[in-house]
Amino acid sequence: MSASVIMTQSSSMPTEDQRWIHLPFIKLEPLAFDDSVLNRSYTWIVFSSKNAVRYFLPYLSLLRYEKVAVIGEKTQRFCEQHGIEVDFCPEDFSQEGFLDKFTFKEGASIFIPSSKAARPILEEVLKERGADVVKIDLYEPVEHQQNILYAIKLLKEQSADGIAFASSSSAENFFKALKRCQVQPDFECYAIGQPTYETVRKNGYDAVIARKQTIDGLIYTIKESRNLK
Repeated sequence: MSASVIMTQSSSMPTEDQRWIHLPFIKLEPLAFDDSVLNRSYTWIVFSSKNAVRYFLPYLSLLRYEKVAVIGEKTQRFCEQHGIEVDFCPEDFSQEGFLDKFTFKEGASIFIPSSKAARPILEEVLKERGADVVKIDLYEPVEHQQNILYAIKLLKEQSADGIAFASSSSAENFFKALKRCQVQPDFECYAIGQPTYETVRKNGYDAVIARKQTIDGLIYTIKESRNLK
């Protein structure tokens, strides 16, 4: 039987299956923002993740908006669980997939509550297409150093032989720590999407990319790669 795979996402997952070791590599810390951005009306509000919804919920009733767009089916479900009607959700759960399908009238005002570490492509492309975009940084990811060092220990001891990266930042933090520890354990890498894959490659490793850019999609890809049921 294969050794366990370390899952690095912040969101929880079932723990009864010993094939998975859940060690979040990122902690989220809330940030203050200029609340004057709430004193206007927007055509669209765009949530790129569940965390964006979670951190913005206390302010949602203060904002005037017409429609809601989201990236990812879990983000959509989380919105609906909190009574937020979703008007647009693309099948491709990436910023690029969102931009490929998302349409709006020129001059539309778009509000994006997001992570400080979010890739800027969403904001930049929407502005290039003529939208009036307001983005706020609601929270920032912070390295969970203790978990990263424990993951390296498990890999060294061969208690785990795979690691699944749920974001580029988690991969970057891991490989920096691995370099500091001056060890080279043998392990398989898995990436939730293309940007994360590119971070893994940049650090000299290869990775299997999830067919669907969700945690469930990542787990399915790992099982398929390892011939697990």
